[in-house]
Amino acid sequence: MMDSKSLIINYTHRQAGHCESGATSNLFNFYGIKMSEPMAFGIGTGIYFSYLPFIKLMFAPMMSFRNLPNTVFRRSTKYLGVDSTVIKNFSNVKDSMDALDKNLEKGIPTGVQVGVFNLTFFPPEYRQHYNMHNMVVFGKEGNLYHVSDTVMEHPQTLSYEDLVRVRWAKGAFAPKGKMYWINSMPKELDIRKGVELGVKKSVYEMTKVPFWLIGIKGMKVMAKDIKKWPKKHGNQKAAFYLGQILRMAEDYGTGGAGFRYIYGAFLKESGETFNNKQLLEAADIMGRTANKWREFTYLGARNCKNRTSQPVEDYGTLGDMMMEIAGMEEQVFKTVEKLKI
Repeated sequence: MMDSKSLIINYTHRQAGHCESGATSNLFNFYGIKMSEPMAFGIGTGIYFSYLPFIKLMFAPMMSFRNLPNTVFRRSTKYLGVDSTVIKNFSNVKDSMDALDKNLEKGIPTGVQVGVFNLTFFPPEYRQHYNMHNMVVFGKEGNLYHVSDTVMEHPQTLSYEDLVRVRWAKGAFAPKGKMYWINSMPKELDIRKGVELGVKKSVYEMTKVPFWLIGIKGMKVMAKDIKKWPKKHGNQKAAFYLGQILRMAEDYGTGGAGFRYIYGAFLKESGETFNNKQLLEAADIMGRTANKWREFTYLGARNCKNRTSQPVEDYGTLGDMMMEIAGMEEQVFKTVEKLKI
């Protein structure tokens, strides 16, 4: 498992669509379990939506198309009965790096949450103040750490100082040295139970949370707000707010539309594995929903770049599209609400 001369774990790096579900999938595979990224994402309840206009992220209303950091790893291991550890934060840099080094010495590949702005192997155009990125550290040689970042085609290296910088990035969702890993894997995993628990939790979070800005309810509120933005804030600020939706839907952390494709793939894989019509029907709807998100961002981008003749009226169109998307996602979760496989 470990080369005694260099402390490099025999860890297989695979690219993925989303950093945390990719890291989780790769960690499962390291322990001998063939786990696809969509399966890790779905069981780990990565699908989500929240709209929090009273909180500003980069001076625009905050929204999220994915669950909180480490949810995918934590819930997928929990629902599958895997012994794992998540240390949410450390009190200081030294403790966080010492804990990581101890894991590497034991041959344990370890997931870490980082900020991407100071990742030296990222192209400059990819760097942004985003602190919910994930990667796996699997080796150390002198002052260099070997890391598996599923955004990249090949494994990368970071110096001790650079790894500290990204593990202790400042700002919203500061990682504070957060790390996670698998302790041991059962001989057999009950994937059926994991799928049922994951779907049930996502149904609750998308349709039943008693707060009007979470899940489908949050989408509908945002749909109504979009229509009001030009008159309420003026065209310039409305376009800036719209740009925030587009960034969250297409860029940050894989992008909201991308998450919908991954979740659709999870529903399809589960439906085929267990020959379940509910899951297959939901997968088809989710695929069409993801396509609709892409249509929404295309029209929104044209609006932001002033390529439409009547931008004020287009906010009405965008609001209607968002409401339609909310209805489609609601249909997905109603289809699997009483799932039994």
